[in-house]
Amino acid sequence: MAASAVLAVLLASALAGAAAGGDIVHQDDQAPKIPGCSNDFVLVKVQSWVDGKEKDEYVGVGARFGPKIVSKEKYANRTQLTLADPIECCSPPKEKVSGGLLLVKRGKCKFTKKAKLAEAAGASGILIINHGTELYKMVCEKNETELDIHIPAVLLPQDAGIALHSLVTDGKSVSVQLYSPDRPAVDTAEVFLWLMAVGTVLCASYWSAWSSREAINEQEKLLKDGHEVSLNAEGGGSNGIVDINVISAIMFVVIASCFLITLYKLMSTWFVELLVVIFCIGGVEGLQTCLVALLSRWFRPAAESYLKVPFFGAISYLTLAVSPFCVVFAVLWAVYRQYPYAWIGQDILGIALIVTVIQIVRVPNLKVGSVLLSCAFFYDIFWVFISKRWFHESVMIAVARGDKTDEDGVPMLLKIPRMFDPWGGYSIVGFGDILLPGLVVAFALRYDWAAKKSLRSGYFLWSALAYGTGLLITYVALNLMDGHGQPALLYIVPFTLGTLISLGWKRRELRNLWFKGEPERVCTHVHMMMQPHQAKDISVSDPSSS
Repeated sequence: MAASAVLAVLLASALAGAAAGGDIVHQDDQAPKIPGCSNDFVLVKVQSWVDGKEKDEYVGVGARFGPKIVSKEKYANRTQLTLADPIECCSPPKEKVSGGLLLVKRGKCKFTKKAKLAEAAGASGILIINHGTELYKMVCEKNETELDIHIPAVLLPQDAGIALHSLVTDGKSVSVQLYSPDRPAVDTAEVFLWLMAVGTVLCASYWSAWSSREAINEQEKLLKDGHEVSLNAEGGGSNGIVDINVISAIMFVVIASCFLITLYKLMSTWFVELLVVIFCIGGVEGLQTCLVALLSRWFRPAAESYLKVPFFGAISYLTLAVSPFCVVFAVLWAVYRQYPYAWIGQDILGIALIVTVIQIVRVPNLKVGSVLLSCAFFYDIFWVFISKRWFHESVMIAVARGDKTDEDGVPMLLKIPRMFDPWGGYSIVGFGDILLPGLVVAFALRYDWAAKKSLRSGYFLWSALAYGTGLLITYVALNLMDGHGQPALLYIVPFTLGTLISLGWKRRELRNLWFKGEPERVCTHVHMMMQPHQAKDISVSDPSSS
């Protein structure tokens, strides 16, 4: 039950591999910068006052032309908002604006023409209402060489523009303030998210290695007692462990790509709700498995006493006691997932799921791990960057953001709110960016324990450090790229695999790591069985020696 439910979500966990989504729909990346039209695109806060009372705050995007918008709220002027007549502002306004801010609708002429006409009418700025809820870049045409616009222009999403338009047409006195606060270079949310991701990999690796060592010890105990058991301590079968192979590693990425395309094409509220249900099922399984493993130390009798339940088979009394709590926890998160603190429940369920999957699904050797991470590496790059050529946007980022839905992205993410960012939002990391490298890091620790290597002479410490470094560089790249989504595996995979392969080659253990994935072990059972025969051969070899 655990393996089937958790593995069902394993496929979906690689969907949101980008470390974060962008804030603007990038439809004009090739637009040139020319004199008078060379601003960086920035988000703009539009704070409104109605009849002198502070009201809603809206978010727009600044144009490439015009002066730069101030970043400090205290330097921003509060300006009266006036409705353009004609509303598209493609011909000179019928009345002078006298320093006010002009509200116009998009269409029928260029953005730069609207701004020039508004400036000529005496406006101190222009707000343009978009056709949709997205934020598009306002750029200049290649043939526009004489641009001398001295008023700021901001594009508003349709819902925000209509709200302001309704207030003005109702005769309300509306004034607005425009400013574009800078984001901090590093937000504490990214630090905590990095610690959460690395801590999850460490915990999952230790649990996986501990389970493996317990299985080996149990096997050796049975061998000493004279029982015939399989020599494979890691085998799947009855102990619920699944060893993946090269074919399944490749097929995983192929199927994940098909699933991602399906998500992108069918992205809607009902489809995201279906993902929420799948995530809750996997989260319940993961949380239950983790809690039972932790509590079994104190409630051993309940953990070792079983009850046969129809359809589910034999289930321990401890599992039966823990399951209702896990189900209620997941249901409460699903119902209240839109609330501000719902991210805590999502992260708890997600971490429990990832830890459980890394404990159940295992990479048997470095060859399989390299194939898995290499395929995921190209998967991430293709769906974040190259997919723009065919779909006109990044498929991975669109799915991670939950475009075309009312949801705040798909649930297969760990996220923390940006605490000191004036723009708010979340720092996110996809399950696949933790789970897939985590499988290889857990393999390194299992190998170290089986080979009785110290922390420094083994592979786990260095692979864990490499994973943490790769994830750290992801966030550095994210900030350098102005918040545009980054494929985390682009940085994580070279660090993690490169470290393991380099160390194995230097220590002349690469062949063993690559093919066997475990150190050479002396079979004590065979040694014990050989001793009586050897003694008999010695006793009869030379009867005259006495």
